[in-house]
Amino acid sequence: MERTVQKINPVDIVLPKKKRVAAYARVSSGKDAMLHSLSAQVSYYSNYIQKHPGWEYVGVYADEALTGTKEDRAEFQRLLADCRNGKVEMIVTKSISRFARNTLTLLEAVRELKSIGIDVYFEKENLHSISGDGELMLSILASFAQEESRSVSENCKWRIRRRFQAGEPANWRFLFGYRCVKRNMVIEPAEAEIVRSVFRDYIDGIGVTAIARRLKAQGVSTMFGGKWTARSVKVMLRNEKYVGNALLQKRYVKDHISKKLTSNKGQLPKYFAAGTHEPIVEESIFQAAQALLDNSMKKSSPMKPTTERYPFSHKIHCMNCGKSYKRQACHGRVYWNCATFLEKGKAACQAKQIPEKILLSVTAKALGLPQFDSVVFEEQISEIQIPGPNQLVFLFTDGHSESRIWKDSSRCESWDSEARKRASERQKEYSRREKVI
Repeated sequence: MERTVQKINPVDIVLPKKKRVAAYARVSSGKDAMLHSLSAQVSYYSNYIQKHPGWEYVGVYADEALTGTKEDRAEFQRLLADCRNGKVEMIVTKSISRFARNTLTLLEAVRELKSIGIDVYFEKENLHSISGDGELMLSILASFAQEESRSVSENCKWRIRRRFQAGEPANWRFLFGYRCVKRNMVIEPAEAEIVRSVFRDYIDGIGVTAIARRLKAQGVSTMFGGKWTARSVKVMLRNEKYVGNALLQKRYVKDHISKKLTSNKGQLPKYFAAGTHEPIVEESIFQAAQALLDNSMKKSSPMKPTTERYPFSHKIHCMNCGKSYKRQACHGRVYWNCATFLEKGKAACQAKQIPEKILLSVTAKALGLPQFDSVVFEEQISEIQIPGPNQLVFLFTDGHSESRIWKDSSRCESWDSEARKRASERQKEYSRREKVI
């Protein structure tokens, strides 16, 4: 029998390529119930994607305690970045409101993803963004989600404002010197003593910058572990809660989209509630501090436009940190200091302060004038740079520059016997308090 041989050509078996799929989950509160819900969402979508035969599980991107109206959600932004880099080909999410409650944010994200061929599947609405009528339906449904967000926000505002009207404090659980125990503010003894020392020091003539430095030197942190600055000390001195009272609605949420807290400067009523909790500081001490703060503000900030008050405002720049110099009045003398130095101290910026008298004199010489003229200064000088100690670089509007060196004035030229005596007494008192604390 004749043998027959048949050639069988090889056939490549091409397995279908799986689609790389990720899920996005979000909860808008950090409460235990919400975090449990987020955990359930992550578990559900992990199983949901891995059970689908045509999908390859990439992961679940989850944001905790963040509102869907904001664009700065870390995991949401990471998801978009991975989509742009080709790591994700499809997104699955629970609903439109979980993905974004801001219509504009939603449509911008969906359109960008659609342009690179990535589909977003909204399970609750059973809607694919990449479908023909997907964008139209998303626009309509997202508008409803945004309106729902606005309604929830207004209901929360109404509830909080009703509490304010009744004199009930809300949302100030985190205050240095106090702890919230079963919705009651209880004094924390160690921190309370620090608060009292701040008020005593300020009344005794020690400035807010020096107090902030003392607290940092002693290793005292703010409520959230930060470093004390002149501004944070001043906020403490102004806080009426340290005498057991509460001024309610000092800030408010401007809108439900940005969720930004805005200072209430008359847009909404404020409510003053007396005796809401146990005080740390006596009323007489608190009022004495307020009088000193008010007096300091009047001396350094007369009620005139900034450009009229200070010709050097926004003109002097520190070359060490890049910040502008600010005017500061202290014990009858006026200086210009780097903003970083004022806020964070010498450790952050070692820029040297410039007495205003010297600044006026050197500037007049740079302009070739017998005395300082604000009109000529404004016309001819565009900027003053501070590259180092006792150095000034004047940049003229015509393009040329001039460098000047200034000398420190001797104390004997500016201090009389009374000034020396007061300074000595302040230093002794300051040293004594440091030893006690």
